Amino acid sequence: MTEFFHNCTTNERKREIEELLNNFAQQIGAWRFCLYFLSSTRNDYVMMYSLTVFENLINKMWLGVPSQDKMEIRSCLPKLLLAHHKTLPYFIRNKLCKVIVDIGRQDWPMFYHDFFTNILQLIQSPVTTPLGLIMLKTTSEELACPREDLSVARKEELRKLLLDQVQTVLGLLTGILESIWDKHSVTAATPPPSPTSGESGDLLSSLLQSPSAAKLLNQPIPILDTESEYICSLALECLAHLFSWIPLSTSITPSLLTTIFHFARFGCDTRVRKMSSVNGSSQNSVLGQERGRLGVLAMSCINELMSKNCVPMEFEEYLLRMFQQTFYLLQKITKENNAHTVKSRLEELDESYIEKFTDFLRLFVSVHLRRIESYSQFPVVEFLALLFKYTFHQPTHEGYFSCLDIWTLFLDYLTSKIKSRLADKEAVLNRYEDALVLLLTEVLNRIQFRYNQAQLEELDDETLDDDVRSRVEQGQLQQQTEWQRYLRQSLEVVAKVMELLPTHAFSTLFPVLQDNLEVYLGLQQFVVTSGTGHRLNITAENDCRRLHCSLRDLSSLLQAVGRLAEYFIGDVFAARFNDALTVVERLVKVTLYGSQIKLYNIETAVPSVLKPDLIDVHAQSLAALQAYSHWLAQFYSEVHRQNPEQFISLVSTALEAITPLISSKVQEKLLLSACHLLVSLATTVRPVFLISIPAVQKVFNRITDTSAQRLPDKAQVLVCRALSNVLLLPWPNLPESEQQWAVRSTNHASLISALTREYRQLKSNAILPQRKVQLEDTKVIIHQTLSVLEDIVESISGESTKSRQICYQSLQESVQVSLALFPAFIHQSDVTDEMLSFFLTLFQGLRVQMGVPFTEQIIQTFLNMFTREQLAESILHEGSTGCRVVEKFLKILQVVVQEPGQVFKPFLPSVISLCMEQVYPIIAERSSPDVKAELFELLFRILHHNWRYFFKSSVLASVQRGIAEEQMENEAQFSAIMQAFGQSFLQPDIHLFKQNLFYLETLNTKQKLYHKKIFRTTMLFQFVNVLLQVLVHKSHDLLQEEIGIATYNMASVDFDGFYSAFLPEFLASCDGVDSNQKNVLGRNFKMDRDLPSFTQNVHRLVNDLRYYRLCNDSLPPGTVKL
Repeated sequence: MTEFFHNCTTNERKREIEELLNNFAQQIGAWRFCLYFLSSTRNDYVMMYSLTVFENLINKMWLGVPSQDKMEIRSCLPKLLLAHHKTLPYFIRNKLCKVIVDIGRQDWPMFYHDFFTNILQLIQSPVTTPLGLIMLKTTSEELACPREDLSVARKEELRKLLLDQVQTVLGLLTGILESIWDKHSVTAATPPPSPTSGESGDLLSSLLQSPSAAKLLNQPIPILDTESEYICSLALECLAHLFSWIPLSTSITPSLLTTIFHFARFGCDTRVRKMSSVNGSSQNSVLGQERGRLGVLAMSCINELMSKNCVPMEFEEYLLRMFQQTFYLLQKITKENNAHTVKSRLEELDESYIEKFTDFLRLFVSVHLRRIESYSQFPVVEFLALLFKYTFHQPTHEGYFSCLDIWTLFLDYLTSKIKSRLADKEAVLNRYEDALVLLLTEVLNRIQFRYNQAQLEELDDETLDDDVRSRVEQGQLQQQTEWQRYLRQSLEVVAKVMELLPTHAFSTLFPVLQDNLEVYLGLQQFVVTSGTGHRLNITAENDCRRLHCSLRDLSSLLQAVGRLAEYFIGDVFAARFNDALTVVERLVKVTLYGSQIKLYNIETAVPSVLKPDLIDVHAQSLAALQAYSHWLAQFYSEVHRQNPEQFISLVSTALEAITPLISSKVQEKLLLSACHLLVSLATTVRPVFLISIPAVQKVFNRITDTSAQRLPDKAQVLVCRALSNVLLLPWPNLPESEQQWAVRSTNHASLISALTREYRQLKSNAILPQRKVQLEDTKVIIHQTLSVLEDIVESISGESTKSRQICYQSLQESVQVSLALFPAFIHQSDVTDEMLSFFLTLFQGLRVQMGVPFTEQIIQTFLNMFTREQLAESILHEGSTGCRVVEKFLKILQVVVQEPGQVFKPFLPSVISLCMEQVYPIIAERSSPDVKAELFELLFRILHHNWRYFFKSSVLASVQRGIAEEQMENEAQFSAIMQAFGQSFLQPDIHLFKQNLFYLETLNTKQKLYHKKIFRTTMLFQFVNVLLQVLVHKSHDLLQEEIGIATYNMASVDFDGFYSAFLPEFLASCDGVDSNQKNVLGRNFKMDRDLPSFTQNVHRLVNDLRYYRLCNDSLPPGTVKL
């Protein structure tokens, strides 16, 4: 063993040793030697190896061990443990405990009847208490939720046996903790600690009803010796594990709860630490940490109880008592006195204690608040005051985030409560109003450098994290920096308060925004003209720092104002009109000011700091104004008849602010903000006069002028989308006759013509072989043009028919060019990828406008181009781009086969043969998931949307004739598709498995797939068989539930067949189990026909089949099975 673990041993030699050791372990009497080694050696490696031999023997081979040997092992190992537990290293001792518990798991109570009584005796005898507690915790872990395979009956038996012992065990643990506490408790003779002892103030007596309870909790904390400390931590660990599986019931007594709370105080008592450091010796400070750990363990116990949502009636009172005691602790933690601020107190506490405490508060708000709030004696408002203190004095950012999460839960709870009880909305709001306003003000202060500079400067605003919590609508991950995450989470809280108390929130936020705007708008007076341009004449270091903070705050507050835009529209538009108008007027003014004095190009004293600040404020003001585009649209529809002057002036001014920024010389951040605002004005607001504004015409000219420098890709795409939408989208509030479609369509055609000029010229020389340099240029033109066109089509795909018609007329020539170019670039997968993206968008948005003949031509071209060789080249040799090309092609076909009506039906045979004869054989054997998901989605769509292609019978006919004689067409293709689905369940890819199972289930719900004769007679039980095998092999364990339900849906088509034919055959074909075991398995599968019982039977069958195989593998060779 020593040689094996020596760092000079080669891997070769290690393998030899491993083989020797494994062979030794497999021998039938090896355990006798191991018992001798255990009692005679002091080498850790040898002991550990010997214990592994026992573990293997007990868990894998126990059935085949002669009963005489079993008795010997059962008596020797515990004796060994008792004799040496004081001297063994802790990891050997714990492993030995686990091995003894493993025997108990197999043999208690039948053959090892004193297993549990021995543990209880160990706990009760003072010398062996720690050992008994370790055994108890191991038993709870290994028997209550056994990991190794046991039969279901045995698992149920063990849980029942343990539940019978719970009351005794909890009584013992309570006794241990209480006696240690009382023994070390500082007696009443000591004088009370200084003035702080008056801390049982009004809140406490209201929380704790009885003064005696408050008094109890105010006792000073005892000082424990190391041994007692150790015993308490073991007892609390046992409790935490027991609480994780025993149901809430009266066996969890009030005295046990009170005791746990006593120990929870260890975590929040800073005096404990102080004392340990005064005495100077390091021994004592370690003690201080240990005692903090007792607090953490006690909180773990409390949180285990808190996380249970199902609370029996008789337990509710205990819960209330638990909350009261925890809030007593919360008050203790957040108490201010002369010596300590709250924050410094929290900093002194153990970090994991604070984490546990925050977990407790989260569980309280998310699981129990609605239950507790109705108790008149529970002071919710005072609780919020404590939570407030706790939140805003968190020593770490993570801690603060976690607390903000709790407030978010609380605000969600309030919002849904108000929606469900509109009658007493006012009463509910009045109760919480002060707390919410306080929360809002404090969260706003926290995001401002003016109040919180030290903390905010620690936040990183450079590196992007994949923060899972910032999912965007489309479900993709958005990367954000630590600072952005901090701001976003704070603004979510602000927005939720705004939803509940709009007027308060607005009157809190707007004045703060005003202050910072004053500073920004006042910068004009410091701008001086210098030789090279404009300079900001603020140079003193202190002034620059103050300006930096003010600009950062302005940027955050602009984001806050933008986040609140949604609370000014809809039903409340009129009521909150003036507030919104004030905001929008300010924003328009600010954006124009920034563009006019060109702050983004100004020279400053500290360019690395102030220049980004100025650019950011400008960009955020544009983004905030963009957030109000829905409000502007509503404003437009309200005033367009009477006096639209105010509206016209707002939009025209905004455009004056935007157009100077649309230039390749402007920083990208600012340029993109301007483009996005332009898109929103053109798409959401759509004023009729947009096209006639000189500023917009200027942009038209700039984009269509070939000599002007092209904007960066993203910006170019956005500006083209905006201009196209100005011409394509119907004007709101106007009848069809006044839409001026003729003029607009001519203008749109010339816009597209200008944008695609170079692209359309490619057609003539696409056929010639190209030199490398030329090819790169061509690729750039294709990329630039198609990204613009694709975006234009996508943005109108949901619009009126008229808009789509005009769009297609303008694009027609470019589409034909694309089709002509396609074959020339079939071997350039990056180009093919972009072209197919474009065609996919066309099919999704404009297939009606393209008309049938042309669509047929496109599909035919693709089908001809994607030969078996071409598909193989793309999938096998071109890596991810090649696979993406094929995936997009399949996506286009998905759109085609979903089209209702008869138009594209003629393509079905060739699409199916492409799938089954060309694509499927290439990917079926590959383990990689590429292309598979798309292919199976296409097959599903073919079946789902073209069911009559396979099953002709009309509804009427099937009613008259009954199900028996349905007509089936294209049977071979149907069978091939089903075969492919069946194969996919034999592969390891879990996502594909889940998707395909879902497709089959959908086809069954919608089209009764499992009931069809062909499926019922030739495939049904093959599928059931595959699903059961998958469960037995545990290869897709995450999908257990889905597989169980699908098995039920299939079996329920023909329960008689399932029980009389399939199940006996399935069992007969199972290897590794004998006939007697097969009979037991069959008998245990009750003939239930309801879903819950059936799936339970399936899981029982699978579990026990695995268990029997394990047992049979462990029997020594030549065993006679009775």
